[in-house]
Amino acid sequence: MGKREGGGGMQMGLGGGVEVALVCPQIAPNTGNVGRLCVATGTRLHLVRPMGFVLSDRQLRRSAMDYWPRLQLTMHDDLASFLGAMSGRRMWMTDSGGGTGLWEARFETGDVLVFGSETRGLPEGLWAGERGLRVPQVEGERCLNLSSAVAVVVYEAMRQLEAGG
Repeated sequence: MGKREGGGGMQMGLGGGVEVALVCPQIAPNTGNVGRLCVATGTRLHLVRPMGFVLSDRQLRRSAMDYWPRLQLTMHDDLASFLGAMSGRRMWMTDSGGGTGLWEARFETGDVLVFGSETRGLPEGLWAGERGLRVPQVEGERCLNLSSAVAVVVYEAMRQLEAGG
């Protein structure tokens, strides 16, 4: 089970009960921006080690500003422990090669929105199949910045859940 690092108990916030996971993030400011988004939407954040920075990184704290202490954060030592902790949960594995487009996905309360590192994405075996989620973009262009992609997916999930699916 992951170690909870902050925030209170599980609460239903604007995020509608979805959670976000970053697997092996490499860039501190991206993670700080995602943390800020999660605080603003009431969404729990899972961070999966190894990461390309430490949580005390000045750039992380700067991008998260004073939001970080209010973040509902769970740390996982590695991908295997994260997947074990999420056993039985419905996970959407976001990757540019995902088979389901964001507009076709139907989110549910309790879903976990999983994103890979900025440099490697997620291991292919994770995003193959019906829960592989793809953010729409112009063919041939580089992927969105990690924090931008997380924001797009979180707000689409919130929109759907607020509208009743």
